[in-house]
Amino acid sequence: MKAKRIFFRSKYIALLLIVAMIFPAAAQVGINTTTPDPSSILDLNSTTRGLLAPRMTTAQRTAITSPADGLLVYDTTQKQFYYYTAGSATWSPVGSNVSERLNFKRIKSTDVLATVLAAELSAGGGTKYLLNANTLYEINGQIVFDRPIELNNAYIHGLDTNNDIIVRTSGNIFEGATGGSIRSVTLSAASGSVFNLSGTPTQNLIFRDSVVANSSNVGTVSGLGLVFFSIIQFTGNANGITYNNIGQLLLSNMGWTANNSGTYEKLTGTFTSVEKQGGFSQVNGSATGFDVSTSGLTITGDAVMESVVFTGTNTAGYIKPYTTGTYPGYNFNNSWTVRAAGIPTEADTNAVGDFSVDYAVGTGIGVSFNSSNPSNIVKIGTSSSVSTSSNLFRFSTDGVPNRLKYLGKKKRIFQITGSVSFQVPASGTYIIYIAKNGTALSQYKIYGRGSAVNDIVVLPINGTTELSSNDYIEIFAQRYTGIIGDIVVPNMTITIK
Repeated sequence: MKAKRIFFRSKYIALLLIVAMIFPAAAQVGINTTTPDPSSILDLNSTTRGLLAPRMTTAQRTAITSPADGLLVYDTTQKQFYYYTAGSATWSPVGSNVSERLNFKRIKSTDVLATVLAAELSAGGGTKYLLNANTLYEINGQIVFDRPIELNNAYIHGLDTNNDIIVRTSGNIFEGATGGSIRSVTLSAASGSVFNLSGTPTQNLIFRDSVVANSSNVGTVSGLGLVFFSIIQFTGNANGITYNNIGQLLLSNMGWTANNSGTYEKLTGTFTSVEKQGGFSQVNGSATGFDVSTSGLTITGDAVMESVVFTGTNTAGYIKPYTTGTYPGYNFNNSWTVRAAGIPTEADTNAVGDFSVDYAVGTGIGVSFNSSNPSNIVKIGTSSSVSTSSNLFRFSTDGVPNRLKYLGKKKRIFQITGSVSFQVPASGTYIIYIAKNGTALSQYKIYGRGSAVNDIVVLPINGTTELSSNDYIEIFAQRYTGIIGDIVVPNMTITIK
């Protein structure tokens, strides 16, 4: 009986020990550690092994029935951890608010293009690589293409222009009628053109943060709605680029080094607007920095060249100017505003015109009035009058003596200054006017009086007026009092700016 009691007591003590061990383990568990962190319910400790979460494909993940809020799995299709949010009933990738990009392809220098771009080659009929629209193609290393690329509104990006390079040893790199985006790569077409694009106004081309090097031609971009080149270095190219019939052309911080040749940039056809901002062009020898000489070049809106630096040994001129519509010593027509180091400044704000009349005393321009006092107001000068102009920029004489016609595109206010000298037929008072488009501006009239026959009266001209394109300025006169007879103007000088 005593032995039996001892047996049951031993079992009771063992049960107590087991219970004592279970309760702490249920509250906190450590694996490979006897001191789990107090803040953890499970503390895994290892320097040679990791935690392996459930692994499944995307299809398997999305097929989980009633996933719990916070459920974590590793998606082998997307190569990413996903967690479930019950409130929105969505799976989200760990460390991101958006799903991994599916329309992505990396092209490495070790890849076989016919394999990695097999679908694109097939889509291009075996003659070109027709990229997938809205797909990002990452260039990783130097890739030698054996056929041209049609962008098809895809994105070509590298990470480093020193290492991420697209090369075409023979033929063009980019061809076709579509645009897209090219960024952070070096492009080199040894015996062809980098660009041979001819598209429609619905297509855009963005090219930035890149290098174009050692190419036979940078090429041609034609017909697109928007072309935006920004922070591009051009080096060692035999010929430059021609932009043709572009809606909006934006060129920002383009760098053309002195080892380029030919014509760096050329415009032909019709543009809605052009802006060339910043950058430099080192133009040596017989090279041309910027060519606007092609007949028919039209800017329907405005064109701006601002803060570009032109340097180099080309003494013939960095710009090949318009053949019509420009002015001696200048390069551009009235569609342009130009403020660039190394070439003349051209803008409507710099418009200036002048003319002078200079006859010997006793002769000059005869001005006849009617018999009224005050008389009628008449122009000083006739078709046979002689005058000369020393400075005409965005002004002309319009083929009419003693007239200055504004030819700028933008309306602005001008200052008109000068003087008029005239001989009187007898004692009398006369008025001199500034006239705009044939109408005297009475607010700027000035009076002068001669006391005797052949007295010479000298009156200053000073006024301001707003001129739009094709408005013109002339000088008018009127007799206020005195004997009927002509005045004679031997001298008159007018400047407007």
